Amino acid sequence: MQFFPKKVLHRKWHTMRRNPARARMENRGSVLAFGSFGLKAMGEARVRSNQVEAARKVIARSLGKTGKTWVRVFPDMPYTQKPAEVKMGKGKGEPAGYQVQVWPGRIVFEIDGITEAAAREALRKAGTKLPMKTKVITRV
Repeated sequence: MQFFPKKVLHRKWHTMRRNPARARMENRGSVLAFGSFGLKAMGEARVRSNQVEAARKVIARSLGKTGKTWVRVFPDMPYTQKPAEVKMGKGKGEPAGYQVQVWPGRIVFEIDGITEAAAREALRKAGTKLPMKTKVITRV
């Protein structure tokens, strides 16, 4: 299962600004809404659809048939790439895939129906597949 939108309004998006001095904390999606355990982003990154899928597969293997998982981010922003060994200029590259901008504080995955030790280990393994620092959180 790959994560990408069924239909897009614009094939190519502007890249958007990334100011590292602007420490922005996420407000939306920053509390556990579905499961008992979650994986929270501690840094900002652009997460590509194949990275989300790799982390989801790790969680699914750890859960087995007992637990349930929720993916709280969806990669809907296209990114472009020019082919290898192509000279500079001649316009923007073709769309290569989809990504999502994740800010610190955003919950990326939630799981439930599993013991705390197993949940922490599953989410820790999933966090290694993502390009930012993450933290396992629990419902209070």
